[in-house]
Amino acid sequence: MGIEEYGGGQGPRSDVLVVTTNDVPGYRVEHVIGEVFGLTVRSRHLGSQIGAGLKSMIGGELKGLTKTLVATRNQAMERLVEQARVRGGNGILMMRFDVTEAADVGTEVCAYGTAVVLVKRPAPAVAPQQ
Repeated sequence: MGIEEYGGGQGPRSDVLVVTTNDVPGYRVEHVIGEVFGLTVRSRHLGSQIGAGLKSMIGGELKGLTKTLVATRNQAMERLVEQARVRGGNGILMMRFDVTEAADVGTEVCAYGTAVVLVKRPAPAVAPQQ
């Protein structure tokens, strides 16, 4: 498995900017839309659970579960971005993930944040030198 299978986040050309900060340098918040979230629940696969149980006895990374969690988080984030886009937003501030067990049958992953409309600030004017 390559490193690309263990990462996530947005691609370079997304029309909705997602950040974990309160603001975005070079932009101002024109309008706050409100909370948005993307949610997914994944059930446990019996084969991966048995493999993870065996691997946990000898130690090491549980690569199959890592890959599944990355895919799950990416799906939750895609749904988050779509919610912001549908509501007219082009940015999400204070994005976070929340992961919980769902009734002992799966894992719930929720990506959430505040949808906003961002406007690029004009570059500061440079005074002519004398």
